[in-house]
Amino acid sequence: MVSHGAESPKLQSKQILALDIWQDILQYFFSYLLLFLVVVSSFLVIYYTHMNRQTTSELEQLYTQRDELDIEWRNLLLEQSSLAEHSAIESRAKKLLKMKRPDADSEIIVILE
Repeated sequence: MVSHGAESPKLQSKQILALDIWQDILQYFFSYLLLFLVVVSSFLVIYYTHMNRQTTSELEQLYTQRDELDIEWRNLLLEQSSLAEHSAIESRAKKLLKMKRPDADSEIIVILE
């Protein structure tokens, strides 16, 4: 029974300690709440900063891709323009000079030896 009596004060001190901690939490609840909100806010700032950097990087890649496509578009316009000139020359030769493409029977192949 002596050991049972020794445990009882330990149990009581643990209960008193738990009660003191609970009272401390209730007493400083607003401070703990503010601390929690500050920590959450700091993590959100870190997250949104990361997202902003990632989005900016993707935007730069899209700008680069847009510039490459713009260069390709200009090259295609130049190619179309040169092809249109060739067809315009061909159509003028047909109209004004009454020229036509030779057919396979009228072609003569010259072989040089």
